[in-house]
Amino acid sequence: MTRKSPSRRPYVTGDAEVDAAVDALLSHRADHPQADLVREMVVTCMKFLDAGGDRGDLKQMNAALKELRYATKVFSPHSGARKVSIFGSARMSPDTASYGQAVEFSRRMADAGWMVITGAGPGIMQAGNEGAGPERSFGVNIRLPFEQSANAVVVDSPHLVTFKYFFTRKLFFVKESHAVVLFPGGFGTLDEGMEALTLIQTGKTEPVPVVLCDDSGEDYWQSLDVFFREELLRRGLISPEDLHLYRLTDSVDGAVEEVLRFYSNYHSSRHMRDRFLVRLHRPPPAGALEELRRDFRWMFPRGEGAFEVREGRIEGEGPAPPGDPPFRLLFPFDRRSYGRLRQFIDRINTW
Repeated sequence: MTRKSPSRRPYVTGDAEVDAAVDALLSHRADHPQADLVREMVVTCMKFLDAGGDRGDLKQMNAALKELRYATKVFSPHSGARKVSIFGSARMSPDTASYGQAVEFSRRMADAGWMVITGAGPGIMQAGNEGAGPERSFGVNIRLPFEQSANAVVVDSPHLVTFKYFFTRKLFFVKESHAVVLFPGGFGTLDEGMEALTLIQTGKTEPVPVVLCDDSGEDYWQSLDVFFREELLRRGLISPEDLHLYRLTDSVDGAVEEVLRFYSNYHSSRHMRDRFLVRLHRPPPAGALEELRRDFRWMFPRGEGAFEVREGRIEGEGPAPPGDPPFRLLFPFDRRSYGRLRQFIDRINTW
C-alpha cells in the first residue's frame, strides 16, 4: 500500500485488527508519495489511547497537530521563496528609528525577492509586514491572555496563522526562515534570538545568517555582545568561534548586505551519512580546495579528510531544493564545529 524502507521494521499499534483498519483507511490515498508517513501518524494517534495521561494532555496534542497542519498549508505554496524572520518589540511606535529601520529593511528584502515573517503583532512586527507588504509577508500570531490581535497589514491576509502554543509557532519561525534579523525588543525578542543561535550552534537547523540591528548611535545589541564576550566567552561557556554565528550592524544597508551575501555562493547544506554536503552556485577557483584543507582541517573528525567537488546531484541527496544549484562540496564533518562552519561559509562566498 505504502512505501516502506527495507531496513525498517513496520510501525504498528500491536493490535492486528486495528493495524488492518489503519491500512484500509490509508489505501484510499495509497498513491500519495507521503502516505507512508501519514500512516505512521495515524498509528501514533491510536497509540495515544493507551499512553496514559488525561484528556487535557490529548487536547494539547490534538491542538498542536491541527496548528502544524494548517500552518503547513499556508506556507507550502511559497516553499520556493527565501524568507527572513524579523523580531523586535511590540511596543515600538512608528515614530521610533527602529520602526523605520524595520520598514525599510523589509521593503528592500521584498524588492530582492524575499518574503518576510513576523509575529503579526504591533511595533516592529507591523513594521516588517508594512515594509514587505501583505503579498510578500507572513504573520504568525499568538493568542495571549491579554489577546494580541493581528496588525492591520496581515489581519485579513491568507498568509496569517494564529497559534495557541509558542512551541508550534516557534517551529515555523525556524523551519521556514533562511535568515533571522532582530531589532531591539523585550523578553520575547531575546528568547527568539537565543533559540535561533542555540539551534545553529548545535546543528539542529541549517546555518542561517543572524543579524542584530541597532539604531545608529544606540548600543542595545552592542551591550549584549559585550555580555557574550565578557561573561559567556570568558567563563568558557561558549567557544570563540560561536561569536561568528551572529553579526552586529547599526544600519539597514548592513543588515541587507549580510543576509544577501550569505547566499551569494552558498545555497544550502545538509548532513549526509558520514559527510557534510554544501550546495554551491559556483565552483571553487584553482587552488581553493587546498586552501580549505589547510585552513579548515579542524572541521574534519580527527583532523583527517578532504574536500571534494561534484557537479550535479548525487545519490542519496534527497529531494531537490528550490533553485537547485549545480555544484556540491562534500567533506567529513565533526558535527560540532558550527561556529567554524559559519566561517567556512563566509570563505566560500568569496569565490
